[in-house]
Amino acid sequence: MIKRPEPQPQAQQKQRKARLPVFQRGGALALALLLIVSAFYVGVMPQTAAVVAKKRELPIYSVARDDGAVAISFDASWGGDKTMKLLDILDEYGVKTTFFLVDIWVKNYPELTREIVARGHEIGNHSTTHPHMSQLTSEKIAEELNAQADHVEALTGTRPTLFRPPYGDYNDRLITTARDMGYQSIQWSVDSQDWKNRGVEDVIKRACKAQSGDIVLFHNDAEYTVDALPTILKDYQARGLTVVPVSEILLQGDTTIDIQGRMHPAKN
Repeated sequence: MIKRPEPQPQAQQKQRKARLPVFQRGGALALALLLIVSAFYVGVMPQTAAVVAKKRELPIYSVARDDGAVAISFDASWGGDKTMKLLDILDEYGVKTTFFLVDIWVKNYPELTREIVARGHEIGNHSTTHPHMSQLTSEKIAEELNAQADHVEALTGTRPTLFRPPYGDYNDRLITTARDMGYQSIQWSVDSQDWKNRGVEDVIKRACKAQSGDIVLFHNDAEYTVDALPTILKDYQARGLTVVPVSEILLQGDTTIDIQGRMHPAKN
């Protein structure tokens, strides 16, 4: 005789019936989460990867060259009483350099501005009012660059083509806007830190680290630059380095800038 299963209590049957929908809902929830995660990876991750992979716009810090060329540059924003002495020292050593001038300096020292060009040096754009230009709109950046360039051109007949951001502060918008206006943006690879006024020997020690392709930063009104400069120039000459203006150290033709801001010839 076949034994039939005993009927289960009514409460136990209700409990089992109640469990079934829970598993069904759990499966549906898991499927929904899987779809959401898939959508995230398919739709969001490529955008994130694109942001990460975006190349940052950089100024030129140095140049890949082994011919002994070094560029030294002077930023001029405020004082001018030491500038003639600097020009005399540069003449003595047969050196031509680049002066990055703020327009408020140009307005205060128009004769010195003309004298810089008359001595064979080049003038770069260092803005009109020396602001943090990464905080400006493209329109304001253009105003800062144009006002200085217009004034320099009116005084000297030459319009700057090099630009150094005040404070070394920049972002993609600044570099792109300057490039669109015809400027090459220039930083530095060797900082004399002469503005800290820590003595002649400190300026010499820092500036004499320069190697071929470096761009060295000085300031025209620093306390010890005039006294340090002859020793620095003698060191460069003894090591076979040739000082040139910034525009002459830059490479011509197709070039690229690596993540360190070093300019290289473009690879074919």
